Amino acid sequence: MNELRRIDRQQLNEMDKESLIDLIEALFVRMDALTEEVEQQKVRIQALEDQLAKHSRNSGKPPSSDGLKKPRTQSLRKKSGRKPGGQEGHRGQTLTMVETPDHIEYHALVICPYCETDLADEEREGYVRRQVFDVPPVQVEVTEHRAEVKICPHCEERVQASFPESVSQPVQYGQRIRAQASYLNTYHFIPMERTAALLGDLYGHAPSPALVPAANEAMYAGIEPALTAIWLALQKEELAHFDESGMRVAGVLQWVHVSSTPLLTYLSIHAKRGREALQAIGILPQFKGRAIHDHWRSYLTFNDCEHGLCNAHHLRELQFIIDQYQQSWAEDMKQLLLEIKEAVAEVASDADSLEPEQRQDFWQRYDEILRQGFAANPPPAKPPPHKRGRKKQSPPKNLLDRLQRYKPEVLAFMDDFNVPFDNNQAERDIRMVKVKQKVSGSFRTQKGADTFCAIRSYISTVRKQGGSVIDAMQQALEGQPFMPFSGPALA
Repeated sequence: MNELRRIDRQQLNEMDKESLIDLIEALFVRMDALTEEVEQQKVRIQALEDQLAKHSRNSGKPPSSDGLKKPRTQSLRKKSGRKPGGQEGHRGQTLTMVETPDHIEYHALVICPYCETDLADEEREGYVRRQVFDVPPVQVEVTEHRAEVKICPHCEERVQASFPESVSQPVQYGQRIRAQASYLNTYHFIPMERTAALLGDLYGHAPSPALVPAANEAMYAGIEPALTAIWLALQKEELAHFDESGMRVAGVLQWVHVSSTPLLTYLSIHAKRGREALQAIGILPQFKGRAIHDHWRSYLTFNDCEHGLCNAHHLRELQFIIDQYQQSWAEDMKQLLLEIKEAVAEVASDADSLEPEQRQDFWQRYDEILRQGFAANPPPAKPPPHKRGRKKQSPPKNLLDRLQRYKPEVLAFMDDFNVPFDNNQAERDIRMVKVKQKVSGSFRTQKGADTFCAIRSYISTVRKQGGSVIDAMQQALEGQPFMPFSGPALA
């Protein structure tokens, strides 16, 4: 190119025809190269701008990634028009008096507060009652176990009575305090040293922090039958939610996978995010119901089940296209999905489907919006013969292709009222794993990560099914874990 720049008008006039043709061809080659370079830079700039424009409101990024420039919260939900607080017909829950209190304290009236007359000998007319709910002082109780030792008169051997199976050491902690240590650490994410300090403040006896991991390991072993029951039950469910999230273990990124329903939770951690992990966990390969997820392609490789896509993700992606590309079809699709959701909610309690005319109208409007979107986002031009592979598409085109290809899965909530609009169930069940990550940063060992996921699965399932978590954890340590109920697998 530098040589071309050095050619002046006089030199051009002196060139013969063949030299001019060669020069023009060289200029065209250079122009083609520069044009391709500009196109590549435009694609790169757009990708970087898209990356900068994404935040928790218009993408799948977590709110913690927004940093100090966190955008103002804008919910994708429409206003319901209802007043804040409990709605009409809602059964409130408040502190009420009991008929038989544990203790009664009497307060005598001796002098009239108005005229200071002595009332000590006056007959009592009645009482005004007030009750205070509180916890009595608690301290650790020590139970000593004594096993008899005798001399057998027949064989003259010195023999000893057996201790209970749970009493295996000369000095040890009981199941209740071990269950509480594991509960505080695994469910409330209180670190080991602070858990020991908290127990000391509450009970006047601070155990060693080593009690916590030991209790977690014992809990892991005790809940194995319950985890197997949860795993089997989820395979037989008619509808289940699936999601995954990153977690560092020993400094390496791994993935926590969740499979859940309103009554069951199963968490598992694996080095892989995709199909290999799902095969190893073993729930989806046996699942025959409808899997609700966020369109991660690995889920769609399982063909023995039906699928439903999370529309909360679609709303965020549509919002990104509205913000970054200002395309009107995205706003129309967003409003249509919310309108269908509202229409389903209005009739779901009295019917199992929309009226055929209304359903057909929604389908036609959905197709029309897609048509407008494809008109605004034509397919990219085919790459030159010397370029291999497909040309990268824009985010709007990618979303349009998905909404068209998986239209039945996107609108499954409209055709089957048992299918939810979004995948919030799985996201709620995996959210606490991210809270654990914020508190602890990561897991030091693979065993610690596996133990956490197992105990968290057990606790979440117990709480979903209305059980007492502390009692269930104590029962697990005693060899009788809480057994979940749900689905044919547990019938």
